[in-house]
Amino acid sequence: MIMSRIEARRDEDAAPTGNLTDRLLAGLPAEAVLTDPDVTSSYANDMASFCPAGAPAVVVLPRTVEEVQHVMRTATELRVPVVPQGARSGLSGGANATDGCIVLSLTRMDRILEISPVDRIAVVEPGVINATLSRAVEEHGLYYPPDPSSWEMCTIGGNIGTGSGGLCCVKYGVTAEYVLGLEVVLADGRLMSTGRRTAKGVAGYDLTRLFVGSEGSLGIVVRAVLGLRPKPPQQLVLAAEFGSAAAACEAVCRIMEGGHVPSLLELMDRTTVKAVNDLAHMGLPETTEALLLAAFDTPDPTADLTAVGALCEAAGATQVVPADDAAESELLLQARRLSLTALEAVKGTTMIDDVCVPRSKLGAMLVGIEQIAAKYGLTIGVCAHAGDGNTHPTVCFDAQDPDESRRARESFDEIMALGLELGGTITGEHGVGVLKKDWLAREIGPVGVEMQRAVKQVFDPLGILNPGKLF
Repeated sequence: MIMSRIEARRDEDAAPTGNLTDRLLAGLPAEAVLTDPDVTSSYANDMASFCPAGAPAVVVLPRTVEEVQHVMRTATELRVPVVPQGARSGLSGGANATDGCIVLSLTRMDRILEISPVDRIAVVEPGVINATLSRAVEEHGLYYPPDPSSWEMCTIGGNIGTGSGGLCCVKYGVTAEYVLGLEVVLADGRLMSTGRRTAKGVAGYDLTRLFVGSEGSLGIVVRAVLGLRPKPPQQLVLAAEFGSAAAACEAVCRIMEGGHVPSLLELMDRTTVKAVNDLAHMGLPETTEALLLAAFDTPDPTADLTAVGALCEAAGATQVVPADDAAESELLLQARRLSLTALEAVKGTTMIDDVCVPRSKLGAMLVGIEQIAAKYGLTIGVCAHAGDGNTHPTVCFDAQDPDESRRARESFDEIMALGLELGGTITGEHGVGVLKKDWLAREIGPVGVEMQRAVKQVFDPLGILNPGKLF
């Protein structure tokens, strides 16, 4: 995770906020409206580096749909920008405040309203923590698959806003595939329902998918209908060591080409393995150039791991070690989940890229990242959702060193350029926010930008919803 934060700017010449505050208090309890600058400044940033943030005029923490509607009606009448926020665990600046805005924190809207084992759905408010929902549905024999690494703190609303992924995407897909319907407060305060509760439904344009990944720029999600699956069997994990990242990527290609469906297929490079060992003394093999973790939650995971282990050996694995039980499997997965935290400890600050490439280009991506690290004289560790080609190159640097900070930003941009050259995308699951605005325009082109801006204009004609994000 990125632990470096940019202090929110305070504009001493900003317009008085008394009228705004009074109007908000007319429809909100006093404890839901925060105006103390020392408090509101703490809501200025998410967890992204190199993303400017402004000073909010006020922070609002609603508990009901009606309170959100009141905020949006007030913002529309006074032409005040609104920045929606969840847990602020994002990595692109998508939740960063702008000067004079209303920060609309949805963390207090945290109720699980319904879990239906028959319909296999859950109905939740946006502030529900991902892990809380996962554990709640598990009690009903159900499974909510999207599991970002920050699942113990990130919210469902934030997951929807950024289109989050996670470790299980290779088999189960990303957040967008589980959002069946939404209730959304529009910029002018109207409430709109999209989607369905049914297993099937194709009535009209798919506005639900339009809101997923829109980063709060089209409306405020206040309720979500989420699809669930039956709880799968306990997964078992295999660890395979490789003498090169290219060999590990070749194994990934062989596994996918062979028709296998792992529940998880993750890669950690040498730098990441060492960082995890240094932080948590996990005993991972530091002689390896790449460590591949494969998991299966099938009725006979041992047979699947045996077949995949053989493919890893054929691709050049120096050692293949299947876990004996669930506890050993969880230990291996814990090492993977610690990757970003461990890399942050290397230099104190990190920039986490989120470039996704076709699986067939994964090897070229990792080789290119290694060359970029050497070019800029930086430590860049890579952990990846290898099964779907989603890499997280993590640039480690000293934020107090201006030259190193410059090199970090330049290397970050080169990694994104490499991803596009290989036929990939600048973000697989973290979103665009502020950090990748220029790169979004390069990826989708001028016509794509024009069409996206036209959509934005329909939903937010005054441009008050999360301004300055995406494009």
